[in-house]
Amino acid sequence: MSKSSPVKDILAGTSGGIAQVLVGQPFDIVKVRMQTAPKGTYSGMLSCAGGILRNEGPLAFYKGTLSPLLGIGVCVSIQFGAVETAKRWLAKRNVEAGRGGPDGKMLSGSQLITAGVIAGLSNSVVSGPVEHIRIRLQIQGNENKIYNGPWDAVRKIYKNYGMAGIYKGQVITLCREAVGYGIYFWAYEKLVQRHMATRGIRRDQVSPGYAVLFGAAAGYALWAFIYPIDVIKSRMQTDGFAGESKKYKSTLDCVRKVWRNEGINGFSRGLVPTLIRSPFANGATFVFFELASRALANVDI
Repeated sequence: MSKSSPVKDILAGTSGGIAQVLVGQPFDIVKVRMQTAPKGTYSGMLSCAGGILRNEGPLAFYKGTLSPLLGIGVCVSIQFGAVETAKRWLAKRNVEAGRGGPDGKMLSGSQLITAGVIAGLSNSVVSGPVEHIRIRLQIQGNENKIYNGPWDAVRKIYKNYGMAGIYKGQVITLCREAVGYGIYFWAYEKLVQRHMATRGIRRDQVSPGYAVLFGAAAGYALWAFIYPIDVIKSRMQTDGFAGESKKYKSTLDCVRKVWRNEGINGFSRGLVPTLIRSPFANGATFVFFELASRALANVDI
């Protein structure tokens, strides 16, 4: 089997990212609507989904998909490219130190978290603006539309507010990505390590079914740690840019106002569709990454 490489990691990550968007987008739009709508707008997930279907039609569940399909594909490719590069570097250090097995690839928990944090921070440069544009498109209905697609949204926001407008909510995005992906990749890799050790198999012998299960578990671990952060990110990225339409002065101001006006429940709005979406989207992400990596293993790139 030929060596892995950053190019192969990026290509495999892209396939995982595309799978994630196609599987998870309908759930994601429901989550965002519930996170950002005024309190009392929806009685629950079915109320929100039913309203979207009734008022905007079935295609509304894929509203804003072009932006994440391109952007999340890039984001996930960056995540996997960064985490695999970090893992290879850490494995070399392990070999030098005489730990982590003969090839140094049995990374410790702290090493896996470090690699995941690196992946999250690398990814945030793209994920911040991509998710901002996606959320802007997801929350607008068919009437009184402000943006006619992702490129129109980018053009109008940049024209009026510059790069600061495009990167709105970036501080909380950095926090979410660092914490989330540190946990995400730690959980997945630890499950894979345990499975390999228990069965006495190589990584390329782990079945796709187990890759789906481990990816689903990693997704739940991620959301268990970052969901309240994600709510604040969505609030910041749907807030007005200036004047009376701007509700929050800063990320901390947003946290204070959500707590004061909605209590602890304000930090969990939209959680149900997220929990339903998570195993499918994250299971698809990892299984497509693993399968693409195996397909590319004997390709010289």
